[in-house]
Amino acid sequence: MLTYARNQHIPEYCGACWAFAVSGSLSDRIKILRNGAWPDIIISPQVLLSCDLENSGCSGGSPLRALKYIHENQITDDSCSPYRARGHLNGYQCSNTARCKDCPGNGDNCFVPDEYSVYGIEEYGQVIGEEAMKQEIFQRGPITCGISVPDSLLNDYTGGIYEDTTGDTNIDHEVSVVGYGQENGVEYWLVRNSWGTWWGEGGFFRVVRGKNNLMIESDCVFAVPKDTWTENVKHKTTQEEKDDPNNETDNSHGGDTPEFLNLLHQNSEFLKNHSFKEVNHKCRRSDPRLSPGERIFTKTPWQLDLDSDHLPEQFDWRNVEGVNYASINKNQHIPKYCGSCWAHGTTSSLADRFQILNGPNAIPISLSTQVVVNCQPGGGSCFGGNPLDVYEFAYTHGIPDDTCQQYIAHNSEQPLCSALQVCEDCLSPSPKEDEDGRIRCKPITNYKNYFVKEYGRVSGAHNMKMEIFKRGPIDCGIESTNQFHAYTGGVYREHKDSWEINHAIAVVGWGKENGEEYWIGRNSWGTYWGEGGYFRMKMHEDNNAIEQDCNWAVPSYENVSTMNVDRINHSMESLIELY
Repeated sequence: MLTYARNQHIPEYCGACWAFAVSGSLSDRIKILRNGAWPDIIISPQVLLSCDLENSGCSGGSPLRALKYIHENQITDDSCSPYRARGHLNGYQCSNTARCKDCPGNGDNCFVPDEYSVYGIEEYGQVIGEEAMKQEIFQRGPITCGISVPDSLLNDYTGGIYEDTTGDTNIDHEVSVVGYGQENGVEYWLVRNSWGTWWGEGGFFRVVRGKNNLMIESDCVFAVPKDTWTENVKHKTTQEEKDDPNNETDNSHGGDTPEFLNLLHQNSEFLKNHSFKEVNHKCRRSDPRLSPGERIFTKTPWQLDLDSDHLPEQFDWRNVEGVNYASINKNQHIPKYCGSCWAHGTTSSLADRFQILNGPNAIPISLSTQVVVNCQPGGGSCFGGNPLDVYEFAYTHGIPDDTCQQYIAHNSEQPLCSALQVCEDCLSPSPKEDEDGRIRCKPITNYKNYFVKEYGRVSGAHNMKMEIFKRGPIDCGIESTNQFHAYTGGVYREHKDSWEINHAIAVVGWGKENGEEYWIGRNSWGTYWGEGGYFRMKMHEDNNAIEQDCNWAVPSYENVSTMNVDRINHSMESLIELY
């Protein structure tokens, strides 16, 4: 019943623990109230950093004042306002675009969407002491607590039940307490931090309970979410809000700088091997001549079972016997436009498949799209890319989660794949408005990596259904048209005599309405687009080429590309015999 882990220290250091602890606990409580139903609603910490003027942004804040802000103003989700690691005191002031924005790919300025979902709280308050904290957590969900952070917790903790022996009582950090337990007679609190999954026990730590160690039992707050999701309450944007002079107007394409373009033109080998050398900002590029091909070692589901009667009439990975396996909604267009659909469709589908592999009780993951943008040739850039290249990168190198690299919608300044571009952490203090905080970032090496052990193409309705049903969501190319951009709901259909694939999406299932079959697709344009970021599209015809060019990958926690050749052959022979 928890939402995914975060890292407040990237892409720059920001003292945003208070905003992450509050938004994380509130997101968890919303998920609990909705019994884990799709979608996971990820409350935006950035709105608090920019618009809660009673707090000090990246210089710290009070969770109680943050809850007061949400109670009085409501708040948006991460696909409306992504984390920028800046606040109103160091460069990212409050505006209507700071609350929610979209950046088009046609060169126009970023703008506030006509409407977007909002969330609030009914009541909030303090909770102090072990018994009161246990009751609040058990009855209603995670709480936010202030703690002291001695050097041994900051620098040395890697696991186990922590107990500070220095007597530190200076509360200087905020965390979420999500549960409690006992191990070998020692009682503990289970705590989620906001320093990335590479820290502690997958981003969590345990601390002794009942002793007010780290002052964890002395300063906690709770909030009761307001139900705005059942009726899909939305903020209706006024013309005055759209015309706000404080709104962001920057819509430069990520990394599309003279310096970067010059670097591309100088590097002929790099250009020769990539299909995005012409900078025309098509998001999806799929030139088979430049593709690494497929790595298929076992029979595919449609090769094993040709009988469509074995498939259900409707199937949706967002709700399989009441369980949601879909990863979080994302938005490739913010904080600025970036043609990275190829990275979003693949990493989101792969994250879904890891969730399926891990089972319904696992904490959700979000694989980093920024890493494959940084690591050219990891698939492409903000100028477009090839999904199969992403799977080849995952097969050979693996992909970490978002807590290693925050999506910044920006090309790497150099087409490299350095350790810093794969997983990083940035050190304090928070940078001043005119200062580059990335000079204090360092590479992290002890992170968890996510691989694939085989991948390939799939096309045609039957084969797509078999692949989705047996193994999970797939990514597919479509032609994105003006009509598709304007989609707001229902079963989409559009007729053209021929299609030019220029966009990548994910397909998570299918359904049937009034006798007409349709695909269930996930886009990467934010929750304010379509049906909560998703769409339904007619099956078999008039569907923007959705059945022509799709891809799949099988998740793995092991890098099979580095395995001994004999071991690979033996493993694959065993799998084939099993099939």
